[in-house]
Amino acid sequence: MSDYKLHLLVCGGTGCKASQSELIYENLKKEIGNEGLSDFAQVVRTGCFGFCEKGPIVKIIPDNTFYTQVKPEDAKEIVAEHIVKGRKVERLLYTDPVAKKTAGSTREIGFYKKQVRIALRNCGIIDPENIGEYISRDGYEALGKVLTELSPADTIKIIKDSGLRGRGGAGFPTGLKWELAAKSPGNEKYVVCNADEGDPGAFMDRSILEGDPHTVIEAMAICGYCIGADKGLVYIRAEYPLAIERLKTAIKQAREYGLLGNNILGSKFSFDIELRYGAGAFVCGEETALIHSMEGGRGEPTLKPPFPAVSGYLGKPTNVNNVETFANIPVILTKGAEWFSSIGTEKSKGTKVFALAGKINNVGLIEVPMGITLREVIFEIGGGIKNGKKFKAVQTGGPSGGCLTEKHLNIPIEYETLVAAGSMMGSGGMIVMDEDDCMVDFAKFFLEFSVEESCGKCTPCRIGNKRLHELLDRICKGNGAPEDIDRLINLSYVIKDTALCGLGQASPNPVLSTLEHFRHEYDAHIIDKKCPAGVCKALMTYEIVPENCVGCTACARACPVGAITGERKQIHKIDPKLCIKCGACLERCKFNAVIVN
Repeated sequence: MSDYKLHLLVCGGTGCKASQSELIYENLKKEIGNEGLSDFAQVVRTGCFGFCEKGPIVKIIPDNTFYTQVKPEDAKEIVAEHIVKGRKVERLLYTDPVAKKTAGSTREIGFYKKQVRIALRNCGIIDPENIGEYISRDGYEALGKVLTELSPADTIKIIKDSGLRGRGGAGFPTGLKWELAAKSPGNEKYVVCNADEGDPGAFMDRSILEGDPHTVIEAMAICGYCIGADKGLVYIRAEYPLAIERLKTAIKQAREYGLLGNNILGSKFSFDIELRYGAGAFVCGEETALIHSMEGGRGEPTLKPPFPAVSGYLGKPTNVNNVETFANIPVILTKGAEWFSSIGTEKSKGTKVFALAGKINNVGLIEVPMGITLREVIFEIGGGIKNGKKFKAVQTGGPSGGCLTEKHLNIPIEYETLVAAGSMMGSGGMIVMDEDDCMVDFAKFFLEFSVEESCGKCTPCRIGNKRLHELLDRICKGNGAPEDIDRLINLSYVIKDTALCGLGQASPNPVLSTLEHFRHEYDAHIIDKKCPAGVCKALMTYEIVPENCVGCTACARACPVGAITGERKQIHKIDPKLCIKCGACLERCKFNAVIVN
């Protein structure tokens, strides 16, 4: 990239590609060529920039101009104005939704100000399909260092000293996990990368593989060197075609450069990587279920011990880490354990990647230092709640996590603190809710997910979660009884105490946390037969306010079941027995005559 004066970086992540970023890329290249500037400016297809709310994104360096919500037809103006004349296209610049201030570069955008990008360090900066660009940013330097300067034990010690913990959910110390696999006897061992993230709204691992696949390849090779493995397997869900394509390209390039295969970098160490595809089963995020799936069996967990470090893939010692965990390894080895451990808190070192979603202005992928508060993430990086609504809760840890409320906004984000507050770190899903969300319905949504994703091997998860979901469904339909609260609590703890794997053990968390913080909403559903948020259809009542009704008949004509009666220019009425609560009348009325109770 250094041969060019200007670089136009176009987001090539899945989200932006779905919004025609590929056509933007082609149009920019065409316009650059038309202006005779192909030797002056280079158009680069990168990975995800993270700021998904404002995609497709085009960033111009070295001045860091950040164009948002770019359309293919904007390419001509960007080249004509910015590249040729040196004038920024003001209408495409980011405008802060709260301060209403236009940002001239990424340094002025609140979404990025408090981020510290380690795992995401190359995403949105390099062409993920060009190994040369990865190497130019210290890529494969860590692998070269361990093969020429460090023993496996020395390398593991650096990882242990860094304090890196697994980013897949449990937070087990990564260095210790490697050490256990290294000490397990066996001539045949395996390194497995878990790229099967399945949390609703989560796209952390996918984005890393799409934007910086070589960092995972390098880290897996280092792990292989440390534990004595010559084979690596990436277990990735088949629904990630772009990540698969770029990972395949990166593996091929690494082989061509002698960074995978036999006698890497002239050493005695040999290591190669293959892909294994998953069918999108959430339970296969659990390492024993993942291993069984890779072996061609059912994706079901087994009781531990033995742990995979002793008996994993094909019964051989196996180390399993997720994508984000591996993405931290090369940087730790090039910058040192002390550097990494200086970021974060005493027990939670480094950074964490989160998929920030829900009722928030700045939806996207973020990487923040451990110890940052929820308030900073939601109201500074996230830009606050959409449409000026009031913050209600945030779900961390995906289906396995719990809801945190306004009283938790100042707690630091770290493993133990989140667990103590009734939630968990998880793999990094973070869903924000506002005043219009029903917490009973929200708990039901996650239970429905857990029911669908249960492998069915153990009774507490297979049957218990189904019964939990039925109780919640009954409450949302206005058929709940006061004793159902005790049933929910008792059944939740039975499932947590007796389920076989993490999916079942954590599945009741959304129920328990919403009961703890939003008991009044459960009571309203059960006792008052009302949904305070107006979400649960069965508890809604549509009425017509007589003084507002002008008798235009618009509502009656919109009703699909004929539940509204009344002559033209006369007051209309809704028959509650016939009303199916579809909301068509509410949408059609222009006089605020239809209300929902």
